[in-house]
Amino acid sequence: MVKVVFPMVAENKTWFSSWPPEVPKSIEYPQIPLHAILTKTTKDNPKKTALAYFENEINYAELDSLSNQFAGALVKLGVKKGDRVAVFLPNTPQFVIAYFGSLKAGALLTAISPLHKERKVEYQLTDSEAETIIALDSLYPIVEKVWRKAKLKNAIITTLEDYASKTAISPSLVGQKPNVYSFQELLKEKGTKPPKVNINPKEDLAALQYTGGTTGTAKGAMLTHMNLVSNTVMFAAWIKGAVAQETFLTTLPLFHIYGMTTSMNVPILLAAKIVLLPRFETMAALESIQRHRVTVFCGVPTMYSVLLANPELGKFDLTSIRVCISGASPLPPHVQKKFMGISGGFLAEGYGLTEASPVTHCNPVDKTMRTVRLGSIGLPLPDTDAKIVDVETGVKTLEPGGTGELAVKGPQVMKGYWKRRGETALVLHDGWLLTGDIAKMDQDGYFYITDRKKDLIKYKDYSVYPRELEDVIYEHSAVKLCAVVGKPSPPVGEIPKAFIVLKDRAKATEAEVMAFVKEKVAPYKAIREVEFRKQLPLSSVGKVLRRVLHDEEKRKAA
Repeated sequence: MVKVVFPMVAENKTWFSSWPPEVPKSIEYPQIPLHAILTKTTKDNPKKTALAYFENEINYAELDSLSNQFAGALVKLGVKKGDRVAVFLPNTPQFVIAYFGSLKAGALLTAISPLHKERKVEYQLTDSEAETIIALDSLYPIVEKVWRKAKLKNAIITTLEDYASKTAISPSLVGQKPNVYSFQELLKEKGTKPPKVNINPKEDLAALQYTGGTTGTAKGAMLTHMNLVSNTVMFAAWIKGAVAQETFLTTLPLFHIYGMTTSMNVPILLAAKIVLLPRFETMAALESIQRHRVTVFCGVPTMYSVLLANPELGKFDLTSIRVCISGASPLPPHVQKKFMGISGGFLAEGYGLTEASPVTHCNPVDKTMRTVRLGSIGLPLPDTDAKIVDVETGVKTLEPGGTGELAVKGPQVMKGYWKRRGETALVLHDGWLLTGDIAKMDQDGYFYITDRKKDLIKYKDYSVYPRELEDVIYEHSAVKLCAVVGKPSPPVGEIPKAFIVLKDRAKATEAEVMAFVKEKVAPYKAIREVEFRKQLPLSSVGKVLRRVLHDEEKRKAA
């Protein structure tokens, strides 16, 4: 197997003084397509359980075979190398099968959140130019509404119950609509060898992962096979994963890059058992940890807080847990300490972003807590360089203790934004990715996120972009001008609040506006408060100054 060594990070980096033992500073990455990690694991551990989903289990040989069959089915439907395939599914075996099957067919995968409404689904399909989509039958009405505008050619439909038991259920709408196929029927095609597609891991794309980036406008981060393979390998090394000995609880959504890498690709590389939960539910998570003896769990702070708050917590044995990773938002120190005390495992805070596949930083996995800095996102991963640059130019590197914008560099950094050269140029400078997050590094090389450069709203552990909500509000016939900001709300972080100027003689109520928005966005993005004003603060060029409004709300909450 050909391996590639990326330019090693200079040995004099500050964080190497805090480097965890048993973790290499640099790694020789296999120069392979991403789906080859499944092929290799299958060769070495064919009978090992790959997926546990409700009462059913699928071993690696079966998973590899099913993904081969799915790849063949896609080719028969006309999917060629470089075509985009959309996956519109929650955490189910079908997601994993479709993911690796699409890659084996040479396609680029673009994952769509099952929480997205018509507006967002249409945008992602249209922007990515995907012509084939795999979706739940319950989500098909959305697919049908956007079919013509998105120029779809094929839809493959499955049910939430498929693979939950030994009996497959064919969606009722299959056969009633042209170019709508049953997921299960396609897998009945004979032949388990994947199509022959030549992939250049360093150049060919594996995924278009949509993100708001640093501006809030949804963009497809172009992630190559090498981007995803390298991040998978370095994260597996960081958590000191033992091959064929780990069991991962996968309740992070797989359509999100955090779940996709840490809770699907990494366990497959390690020949681990993946315990799939379609959504995070406290009792289901606790029962799964105990029943399957879960050793690794990647989540977000809210998940750990909710688990700790469950009155039934004491009835479950969580001592199988070896390591947990927390990302997406700051991890409260008291949650970290309490969860480690109950489980006996180690809970480490990390950091990443879609444009970096996603993980760039993490605290060392050290149960003694000797190398942990509470409130820190930790150290850069192997072969990952990081620095703090001045916010104004993004060029000057600041000394330890200085606060500026976090920039990262490494084999996991994206190729750029899909069809957006201008926006790519704003964030990629000589291989360095400007993250848009304000941070600092201490004398020992530990990094801390101190603020957000963008106007991102953090509701619970979700990212809400003001621009998207403003675009929806502007569709209301009574609205003249609007702005959305995050209003501090301690239980959930921030709530989306809208400031609105109505058109002359127009009328609208707070309840009406909130209901109008709620119909068009995912539940977590709903406007929680509306304030009507006669005018909004504007810049010299007429741009609404969100920051002024946000500062007003912060002062009120102080």
